[in-house]
Amino acid sequence: MKKSVITVVMVLALIGCKNNSKSTSSNSLEPTVSTENKIKYPSDVIPFMEEWKILLGDGTRSEELLNFEKKDFFYVENEGETYWVVYKTPNSGVTSRTSSNTRTELGQKKHWIPETGGKLTGTLKVQHVSTSGDARVAASYSVVVGQIHSDEGHENEPIKIFYKKFPRHTKGSVFWNYEINTKGDNSKRWDYSTAVWGNDMSVVGATATSYPEEPKDGIALGEEFSYEINVYKGIMHLTFSSDGHETVKFTKNLLESDFTKNSDIPEQIRTLYASIGRDGVERENAYAGEIQYFKQGAYNQTNGKNPEDNMVWSTGSETYGGDIAKQYENGCYAEVWFKEATVGAGTPPQKE
Repeated sequence: MKKSVITVVMVLALIGCKNNSKSTSSNSLEPTVSTENKIKYPSDVIPFMEEWKILLGDGTRSEELLNFEKKDFFYVENEGETYWVVYKTPNSGVTSRTSSNTRTELGQKKHWIPETGGKLTGTLKVQHVSTSGDARVAASYSVVVGQIHSDEGHENEPIKIFYKKFPRHTKGSVFWNYEINTKGDNSKRWDYSTAVWGNDMSVVGATATSYPEEPKDGIALGEEFSYEINVYKGIMHLTFSSDGHETVKFTKNLLESDFTKNSDIPEQIRTLYASIGRDGVERENAYAGEIQYFKQGAYNQTNGKNPEDNMVWSTGSETYGGDIAKQYENGCYAEVWFKEATVGAGTPPQKE
């Protein structure tokens, strides 16, 4: 009798152990960390990163951007239910071969010519531009958030999209520049600037520390806007949109120049570039047949160069001897957040 009781107890114990084992096994399948708390990389937010390489403001380069980030330069921020890719760069750091301005900026791996075309879109907000600079200098307090860059010839830029905000202003300006593909000596090159919201690049301060009137229809820091650069069969179609602002569109022929004669040079250029003697003309076929690629991110236009040497591009901004931490602490940096972006082939423009 005792032996039977012992046998029953042992069987029940084994069943209990088996059930507990099943329960433990089932629980072990549950993730120990919720997916919301896992690290998010820029490539998780905007999944086109395999199309790009990057240069950061400290000189770091990478051609593999899947699951890539770097604190203080290229990373993800969460705002409510929205994730943003952050591009941040100081006024002074390590930059590219063709520029003295720092950047945390994507460079498209695929190259193309205007005749075959390409398209880049972005939805973003500028969170900060340098608060130091010379108000007389056109490039002060500005950052480029998207561009087309040539990869041969003069290596000029058919478009750069800028955001610029003067200190003590609430609203800034969005404008785009077309750089001529200079005929002959490229030292005579210039950018023609067109306002989207607010002012174009030529609106500057009367003195180094005085600012022009604040634009009434401008864009504030932290205010979202979108752009589309669509190059189709040699024509560049631009669309800019933002809630509460008029959608603005432009077209520019990249195969035939508007600036082939001295008499074609706009008055804006004659005034803005007079002090540095840039009065070149463009080759007749503009950028036709020339290899191009897109760039996107934060290309800081402020630098520590002496304004007296170049009143268009040398902004005289504070750089703290290149100390990045001090620049970040004292507002001497640019920071741009993107939540959406695409890159691909050019498409037929939508008919109005």
